[in-house]
Amino acid sequence: MTFQLTAEQEAIRNAVREFGEEEIRPIAREYEREQRYPAELLAEAAKLDLVAPHVPEKYGGAGMDAISTLLVTEELWRADPGVGGSISAADFGTGMLVEYGEEWMRERWLPEITAGETPIATAISEPAHGSNVAGMETRADKDGNEWVINGQKMWITNGTVADVAIVMARTTPDAGHEGITAFLTPTDVDGYEAARITNKLGIEAQDTAEIVLDDLRVPDSNVVGEVDRGFYQLMRFFAPARADVAAQATGVAQAALEASIDYATEREQFDRPIGEFQAIEHKLAEMATNVEAARSLAYRAGAALESDDDALATKLASMAKLFASERAVDVTDEAIQVHGGAGYVDDHPVERYYRDARITKIYDGTSEIQKSIIADQLY
Repeated sequence: MTFQLTAEQEAIRNAVREFGEEEIRPIAREYEREQRYPAELLAEAAKLDLVAPHVPEKYGGAGMDAISTLLVTEELWRADPGVGGSISAADFGTGMLVEYGEEWMRERWLPEITAGETPIATAISEPAHGSNVAGMETRADKDGNEWVINGQKMWITNGTVADVAIVMARTTPDAGHEGITAFLTPTDVDGYEAARITNKLGIEAQDTAEIVLDDLRVPDSNVVGEVDRGFYQLMRFFAPARADVAAQATGVAQAALEASIDYATEREQFDRPIGEFQAIEHKLAEMATNVEAARSLAYRAGAALESDDDALATKLASMAKLFASERAVDVTDEAIQVHGGAGYVDDHPVERYYRDARITKIYDGTSEIQKSIIADQLY
């Protein structure tokens, strides 16, 4: 299936690309080295409707369709995964609020998030439970008109910088998938303690945290959706999240390809540019083919998200994430090979792209989990 972007989508892509090249790329290396969260760039991106662009206009968003939202993510990651990823990270939690939050939640928090005034965190994974969401041990116990939450969350994006978080906790013991609930909480309250994880392989400008919930009290009115239905609400957003990761992987792979083409044109050996040697030409050809295939599959997933076919959207989103993330690691690896020794140090961005790309095979469901999901859709 061929996707022809509309004139509006082309304009969106061009605007994000210009922002990425002018505002993100010049500072990306500095932010990565300092592990600095790009709060000021979040605000600048918000002026162009690049923060949670899918949010309806009445709450400060741009109301973009799925493919347009993927274009934004792809171009932000093309500019830099760590900095660009910090900007695009608002997509997941805001989707939950738009779909299942009470009107007061949307009116209170979405305008601040889309304006770049605060990120949002979504606390799901735990030290012992990543892929097995239904096995989470964080507990929420009812106490009058409040819920008291205790537990530990791990690998939480925006955990230390967000002013608001959605916390997933078990409300009915031994109920498996059917005993989990989503709660909305400010983060500047007693019982919420977050510590930034600073020893990551990549995306070092992006905030990732460990969160300890110690008698965190949340009013009953802050339940997002229905009690004990949080797992099923969450599943509703895994397909968009996985399509988004496919766009991330496509963006960083595109960046690595472009850097490799530039280097192959400039670098000379044996009195000619290395790009004229067939060995390098073939590498670049395979890299370009993989990037284009990943992009096509990501856009197909985006189109499916706009349809009424949830099964198709689930399958294509998992296919897109699996393929794009695996190919992104391959392409960034080959980019280092094209650069040779120069690619192994941070004089060139490809070593950063390689480290950053690796996360796309892990979060929002590992490659192994995606294969199981795809296989389930084949029968």
